[in-house]
Formats: sequence, C-alpha cells, structure tokens
Amino acid sequence: MTVATRAPAHIRSLSPYQPGKPISELARETGIPEKDIVKLASNENPLGMSQKAKAAAAAALEEGNRYPDGNAFALKAALAKKVGVDMAQLVIGNGSNDILEIATQTFLTPGTSAVFAQYSFAVYPLATLARGATCIQVPAQNYGHDLDAMRAAITPDTRILFIANPNNPTGTFLPGNKIEAFLAQIPQDVLVVLDEAYTEFLPPESRYDAIAWIKKFPNLLVSRTLCKAYGLAGLRLGYAVAHPEVADLMNRVRQPFNVSVVAQAAAVAALKDQDFVEKVAENNRRGIAQLSAVFDELGLEWIPSFGNFITVRVGDGAKVNQSLLAQGVIVRPIAGYGLPEWLRVSVGLPEENARFIEALRRAL
Repeated sequence: MTVATRAPAHIRSLSPYQPGKPISELARETGIPEKDIVKLASNENPLGMSQKAKAAAAAALEEGNRYPDGNAFALKAALAKKVGVDMAQLVIGNGSNDILEIATQTFLTPGTSAVFAQYSFAVYPLATLARGATCIQVPAQNYGHDLDAMRAAITPDTRILFIANPNNPTGTFLPGNKIEAFLAQIPQDVLVVLDEAYTEFLPPESRYDAIAWIKKFPNLLVSRTLCKAYGLAGLRLGYAVAHPEVADLMNRVRQPFNVSVVAQAAAVAALKDQDFVEKVAENNRRGIAQLSAVFDELGLEWIPSFGNFITVRVGDGAKVNQSLLAQGVIVRPIAGYGLPEWLRVSVGLPEENARFIEALRRAL
C-alpha cells in the first residue's frame, strides 16, 4: 500500500489531457530550428495579440508583486457592458477550460452524471470523471451533436449536459433556433453548458444571442474564451455567463486568484479592440477557403468547419502526422477522439497554410 494507491479510483483511472506538441519540443526532437517550424495544432491565433492588449499586459507587469483583484472587477465591468448582463452573472476563469472544471466541481459528485456528444471536447469527460461522476457519451450525428439523442440520454442523476457550438475538434455547428428549442425540453435541474469558445469565428448570418436566453432558461450557462479570437491563449482567460444563483455557487468554489493581473489587464484592453477581432475572423475565413480548396483538389474528405480549424481525413493519421512533423509542421492527430484517420489543422497565416499544404502533399 502506497500513498498513490490511496487516491480515489476515479482519479487513478484518468488519462491526462494531451495538448498540441510545442514548437520547442519538436525542435529538440528533430534539430529543426524553431523559426522554421509551423504550428497548426492548438487553434491558436496566428495574428497574435492586439497591440492594445500587449501594451496593457506590459503595463500590468509593474503590479506583478501584487495579488490580482480576486473579483476581477474591471474585467467583469467590461464584460458586463459588452455582453449586456449584470456583473453578478459572471464567472472569470483561467481559460474557458477552468470554467468547465468549476462547473463540474460545483454540480457533479459521485453518483451523478454528465451528458456530452461523441467527438466533442476531451475536457468534458476528463472533468466529469475527476469528480467521480459518470459519463454519458451520445453517438455523434454527422460528426456533431444529435440533440434528440442527447435529450433522451438524460437520466434522473444527470446534473450537466455539455454542448460545444461550434464543436471542437470537428468544427460542426448547430443553428441557434435548434439549441433554443432543445433548451425548452431539458429539465430545469440539469445545467446546460453551452461552450462557445469559437463563437467569434461564426459568419454574421449564423450568429445568435445565447446569453439572452438565460432569462428564459436559468439552467443555461454560456462559456466563452478570449484565448482564441482575442489571442490570449498564453495568458489564459475565459468567462461564463449564467443565472446569478449559478454564478454565485461557481464563484464559491473558484480559486480566489485564478486569473493573473496581466491576463485581466490584457483582457480589458482586448475587449475594446474589435477591429483586431474582425481581422482575425477575416484571416480565418480566407484560411478555411485556402485549405478546403486543396483538400478538394487532393480528393480528401473534410468536415465543413465553423471554428478556426478544419478536420480532414488523410487515411493513416499517425503516419501522415509523423511525416508532417519530420518536415517541421505540427498539426493535431485526433485518434484519441476516436478519429484515427483524421487530422485537425488550425488555420494559420496564408504562408503557414501554404507550408502545411506543401508538406501534406509530400506526406500523402
């Protein structure tokens, strides 16, 4: 008997989340200079951070010896104004991943369950299992969410239902009217976590206002991030909008200083730079078109994507991935999601996309 064996069985059974390979790691493995490596693996923003956010982050370093505002007042005020809610409805997270963890910590216990779709974000089962709760995975429909099946999968012990829209890693999208109709059929004691990490990449005609639905559906939590379109992945900043009672409970278990002073300052500035976000979205639209056109030329199956990535079927995903790595190109194999023949490719700058395309032709 060791101290490790005293850890709960549901913790010992976990497999850790596997992030995209860092550039520095591939450089060490291959000897390829870091400047010659292209990373299109982690859905990061190829345009970086806005200059306004950079300036605010640099200024905030002067306060690096002080604990951040544990209530994130300035950031909450900026978010409340931007999305039109009361500050009491907000929960600030160290990335939206933190929001998902806080939600499961608040509402899941052993003997309860969470419902999510096949091929959806890996953190949903990880966070669920970490609470000793049961995962109910619903088979996908066209690589996305089957809402009817998900509703039918709810059991008396279900406490959370996750929807990713757009979905990661497949990029699929559910129209807002379908989600709103779905919410009307869900028991009010089941928290619906609507994960909108990629919502800024939606075309204008596909957008909807989920936050406005919270008045009608107090069991709805909308999770968003500034790590993608806003480019704050390295600083980590996410937030949730929920009914005040739900937000209050989550803020009771949230770590008191979970978001740094630098991340908070950068986020406040980033929220004011809509021109930058529009440039990011435009680069993404062009990148999706650039990549999908080549996939068509090569006769490869790909999934229409509403995120800042595109998922393509290449046959032997592991073999093609290894060839890409040897050429200094990092993408994301998704065999862990049950899709061993597919690769997820983040949209980069035009020249980065071209570099991937050149390497893919060789790999195939």
